[in-house]
Amino acid sequence: MPKINFKVRAKWSSKDALDVSVNGKTHQVFIDDKSPLTISAAKTFKGDKTKHNPEDLLLSALSSCHMMSYFYVCAQNGIELIDYEDEATGTLELKPDGSGAFVSVTLNPVITISNKELLEKALDLHKEANSLCFIANSCNFPIQHLAIIKSLED
Repeated sequence: MPKINFKVRAKWSSKDALDVSVNGKTHQVFIDDKSPLTISAAKTFKGDKTKHNPEDLLLSALSSCHMMSYFYVCAQNGIELIDYEDEATGTLELKPDGSGAFVSVTLNPVITISNKELLEKALDLHKEANSLCFIANSCNFPIQHLAIIKSLED
């Protein structure tokens, strides 16, 4: 079975943390051939609310991966997509010892397709897209899909 490796380099320095605009929870992530990301803890955990945080990035990865998997299965089934928008939500449960984990995520895609006759098929394809999604397959919590499918003819 082929394996594909990915690499991310996270960097924090106490020199940066002395700057009042940066705190000990803010750092940069570097990925080859891409712009660096400045990441902080979520505001709830005393991070910089103007920066991306790991929880946001997890939801983004799930939403984006599902969307791309959905595009793939729609193409395989002759469904022409016009618009796709998702508002993902997730629940992080904290434990008394300070640890925590996501316990659920809900994807809420609103999709417009060109052919009204394929509305039901387009809705059913979310199950197949979820089974193909690399990120969803890597998670140990349930991912629910509350999709709304519309056609241009609606």
